[in-house]
Amino acid sequence: MSQLETPLFDALLKHRNRQPIQFHIPGHKKGQGMDPAFREFVGDNVLSIDLINIAPLDDLHSPKGVIKEAQKLAAEAFGADHTFFSIQGTSGAIMTMILTVVGPGDKIIVPRNVHKSTMSAIVLAGAIPIFIAPEIDTEYGISHGISAESVERALNTYPDAKAVLVINPTYYGFAADLKKIVDVAHERSVPVIVDEAHGVHIKFHDELPISAMEAGADMAATSVHKLGGSMTQSSVLNVREGLVSINRIQSVFSMLTTTSTSYPILASLDCARRQLAVNGHELIDESIRLAKDARKRINKIPHLKCAGREKLNSSATYDMDPTKLLISVKDLGITGHQAEEWLRQNANIEVELSDLYNILCIITLGDTKKEVNLLINALQRMSQAFDSEASIVESLVRVPDIPALAMSPRNAFYSQTEMMPLKDSAGYICSEFIMVYPPGIPIFIPGEIITEENIKYIQMNIDAGLPVQGPEDPSLKTIRVIKERKPIF
Repeated sequence: MSQLETPLFDALLKHRNRQPIQFHIPGHKKGQGMDPAFREFVGDNVLSIDLINIAPLDDLHSPKGVIKEAQKLAAEAFGADHTFFSIQGTSGAIMTMILTVVGPGDKIIVPRNVHKSTMSAIVLAGAIPIFIAPEIDTEYGISHGISAESVERALNTYPDAKAVLVINPTYYGFAADLKKIVDVAHERSVPVIVDEAHGVHIKFHDELPISAMEAGADMAATSVHKLGGSMTQSSVLNVREGLVSINRIQSVFSMLTTTSTSYPILASLDCARRQLAVNGHELIDESIRLAKDARKRINKIPHLKCAGREKLNSSATYDMDPTKLLISVKDLGITGHQAEEWLRQNANIEVELSDLYNILCIITLGDTKKEVNLLINALQRMSQAFDSEASIVESLVRVPDIPALAMSPRNAFYSQTEMMPLKDSAGYICSEFIMVYPPGIPIFIPGEIITEENIKYIQMNIDAGLPVQGPEDPSLKTIRVIKERKPIF
């Protein structure tokens, strides 16, 4: 097959053109049974391919036809031995990876700044997380990736670890020396699984960091919808055979995936793969050019600063994706959250995320010079609006120590618990997740001992207007802890 082909999408179009009489779900029957206003808005084309896994369209849970062909083409494009299409997003693919390599009591080495799906999977698996502290950027006040040296130390300390998880690139666009990490782990026959949610495009341009498959990783969960042009919720799980079993992955994948498969989402994956494989280099080249121009112009705006290759100074910050614009606004005397609000209200611009000190903007295949110019103009106006408040601000990087793990996350999650005031909970064992999202980095996970330092860190994020999520109590005044059980020190 050729990368110009889209076997799944073509099969859907062929089936639609036959106009078969449908006595199967979905019940809207190509839109006929749908609310007219919604049908008119989304259009009949997409509704006509909103189908189910009938024989001509194959079955994602046991692909033997056009889905199998589409996945083979994707594996070829990404340099994998096998590729699974995920309609559960990259979260579903990450959970599949973890449940494939670890079970109850198994240790898995992970960065502390993992996505919440990683910790959810560790709870479900009954595994024990061995955390590596990410490298801290004191200038921008953010966490980067983990170094190859820290992975080697972790594997030496825990030689019974069953797997290593790496985030590559990070949400902010920085990449570790992934090839070295893979080599260190493979010397010990330990598989490396990669959260590649923000790196679908890196395989298709030589100015971008090395991809997971190119580095020799065993599995990589890759968001195609984030930066690759497919519909939201569509991702791929790329696999290199050897240390992991394809059959085992398929079994776990099927356990976690809905049987009500979305064919519009699958078709968008098929077509996004074609665009990346055939025209990706040219399209990404333009994105990189636009981003480089934007970075240069942003760095000329008073009180603003956009991170670049000057930040690459360790194996944790080994490379970067220039299409991510990490913009520090702290010298304007405002938080990233305030900058996000100002841009929304005054320039109709929405950013990818904000934190205490920064905003993050991404340049993708869908951007042109027009959008970049609008962003630069808005940032210039924002700088002028806050000029009277501007001053040089030193980043107060308050990343609290990783709390001690008193019991496995799974046991803590399923233990008898009680609610108590967050302000009084220091010393108790947490039984729920608390994280700042985005990007979903945990402050507490089930089984960790609550510390006064972390309670203050939570309050600091709340005061800054940042979205602290996870606990049952959305007001964050109370927290669920292990009932009547304080840890013994």
